[in-house]
Formats: sequence, C-alpha cells, structure tokens
Amino acid sequence: MSDTAARPGAREHRGPIPGTPTHEHVSLAEDWVASNYSPLPVVISHAEGAWVTDVEGRRYLDALAGYSALNFGHLHPGLVGVARAQLERLTLTSRAFHSDRLGPFCRDLAALAGKELVLPMNTGAEAVETAIKTVRRWGYEVKGVPDGRARIVVMAGNFHGRTTTIISFSDDPVAHDHYGPYTPGFDTVPFGDIEALEAAITDDTVAVLLEPIQGEGGVILPPDGWLRDVRELTRRRGVLMVADEIQSGLGRTGTTFACDLDGVVPDVYVLGKALGGGIVPVSAIVADRDVLGVITPGSHGSTFGGNPLAAAVGQAVVGLLATGEFQQRARQLGALLDSGLRELVGHGVDAVRCRGLWAGVDLDPRLMTGREASHRLLERGVLVKDTHGSTVRLAPPLVVGEVEIQILLDAFAAILH
Repeated sequence: MSDTAARPGAREHRGPIPGTPTHEHVSLAEDWVASNYSPLPVVISHAEGAWVTDVEGRRYLDALAGYSALNFGHLHPGLVGVARAQLERLTLTSRAFHSDRLGPFCRDLAALAGKELVLPMNTGAEAVETAIKTVRRWGYEVKGVPDGRARIVVMAGNFHGRTTTIISFSDDPVAHDHYGPYTPGFDTVPFGDIEALEAAITDDTVAVLLEPIQGEGGVILPPDGWLRDVRELTRRRGVLMVADEIQSGLGRTGTTFACDLDGVVPDVYVLGKALGGGIVPVSAIVADRDVLGVITPGSHGSTFGGNPLAAAVGQAVVGLLATGEFQQRARQLGALLDSGLRELVGHGVDAVRCRGLWAGVDLDPRLMTGREASHRLLERGVLVKDTHGSTVRLAPPLVVGEVEIQILLDAFAAILH
C-alpha cells in the first residue's frame, strides 16, 4: 500500500485525462486548491498570441494578458526559443556563482531604463519589498535618518502586492484585514493630491512609493502634471521617488514606462510581470549607483533571483522593447480601443480611462456588476477581469491587431443590450 493511500482521509491522485470536461477540472481545483482566487469558469489548455483555447476546444480572445505579464502574447516564438535553448544549457546556479546570462541581462535592462544598476528578483511583490528595503537603507546610510525612524509615503487605493509588509499599507479590506500585526513606517495620502503629499513629507521620509497609473484600482489615471509635480517635490525635499511599473511598464501604455508619458524619470523603477515574457517569473528594481550602491553582499538576496533562465528570457524581453515596435503598437491600437470604448459611454458605460492598450471601464451599476460583465464576455469568447464593483479592466496583449480590437469592442457593445 502506498504512503498516500495509508493516510487517513487520503484521496486518489491522478492527472486529468484528455477530454476531461470543464466542470470536472473546476471541481478538481475546488477540491484541492486554496480559494485565494475566484476564477471564471474556463479551463485553458493551449494558447498562442492573443488567443487561448479551453479543454473543450473553444477559443477566446485574451483581453487580460495575465495582468500585463503577457504583454508579448502567449508563447511568443522569440521568447520561447530563448527559453528552450537556455533550458538545455543551464537553469540555476544560485548567486553563489556567476552565470553567463546575468550580466548581459542587467546591462541591457539598465540601459533600457537609463539607470546604472539592476537588482533582480522573481515576483512583483519581491521587487516592491526589495525597493522598500533599499530606500530605507539609503535613508539611514545616505540621508542620515535616525535608525528605525524611516518613513515612506504611499497612495490611497494602491496595490503593490500581498506580502505582509505591503498589505500593511493597503486600504483594501480584503487584502488587509486579519493579517496583523502590521508593519509600521508608512503614511498614506490621496492619489493625485500634491498638497497632501507635501504635507506628509517630514525629515524622516525616505521615499514616495506610487503607481504612475493604479492598475488594480481600475486603471486610475493621475491628474495632468501630477507626476511631474511629485518629481519636483521629491527632489526638492531630498526623498526618493519610487515608481511601481510592474503593471504599467514595459510597453503597456504606449511608452516603455508609464512615467515616460509625463517625461518623468523616478529614482527607482520597480519592474515585473512582462519582464518574464509570460514564461518565468522575473522582477527587478533599477536605479543609479548612488541608491542601489547601499546593497552589499548578504544584505539582500534570493536563490532564484537572476537565475540564468530568467535572465535569458528577461534579456530577450528587453530586446523586444528596444526596437520600439511594441510601444508603437500599444499607442496606435490603444487609440482605437479608447475611441471605441468612448462610443459606449452613456449606453451602459459610465466612464472610460485608457492609456495605450490598458483601459478601465466603469459600467452603469444598475445594469450589471463587473463580475457579471466578465461572465457575459466569456460567453462571447472574450476574457477580461472585473475589479471594484462595476469596473472591468482590459489589457490585451500588445500583439493584437485591429481585428482583435474590434472583436473586443463588438463583444463589449453586445453585452450592454
């Protein structure tokens, strides 16, 4: 008798049989997967470009793109080719040794961002945590803040991840509640309020942490000129500006970084999601030597951070962005998306916020919730995700064409009638 079978209450383990229908896959997940997500009832088994196929052969337009992790689409041939070649050579050394992929990746990413150093990690939340540690250490060792007193100003409505430190300054009760005691050292001000931000900065403030566009909040755009005002204020007051571009960066908004829309260069970029090409988790913070130079051997690390497989894929992603092709596609196709969505305002849509191929659509709450809209779009072959009541987020891969944008717009219009 196997060890599994011998345990009281153990169930038989078996993989899915080809042809297993959707409801059985969903039931299996509900039995065995902790309920930290509430996915739509679709089970994807194959994908290519902007399209995915479920276990029963139905095709869907992916208009979410893994919350921007799939900016270059599913199974981009160039990225898959790089990953496949690296899998056959070397996947992990740990940072106890050098690899031939890490230096080239960090060099190219630093050049893309116009910075001097890169600290690679794995997930977006790790990158945010890395940024928090770095700016605190900078505050103590460079700015001269008394030890233990560093403070970081953050924005209301933020979403930077779900680790304990990060949710300590979240105002989303679902992410925040019942996980205390919470990490101190954060001051929250309204997103877009420069007066409140200036009032919150003290001699102990080491950084301002913000999303240039609040993605999880529903693609919330800042007031015109606000990012430039933040940049001027942080320089004048001697604090670091940290831009979380995990969702907004790497081509999504029609520019390499969302900060580029306002001609702003922060002290620290926080990157993730699309950096891994939808193949492997890759994240990083990117800054100049006067900031990242405070990190010394042993003061921060990750066994998998900067691993050769991740570095190879990340370098290939940077190569795609270096041409400017994807930024241009996001600008041009984003204009079509924006124009088409705005035609729906007053016809079941209350408001539209769009930058590049990224949009937040507020539905008339009397008509339906965002969740209901997601289900209706699923039935019409389009995958999206709701957030905060009656808001739907759209983030199709940057490889879509005009035909796919029109399919998305037609499906959206259809569910409003």
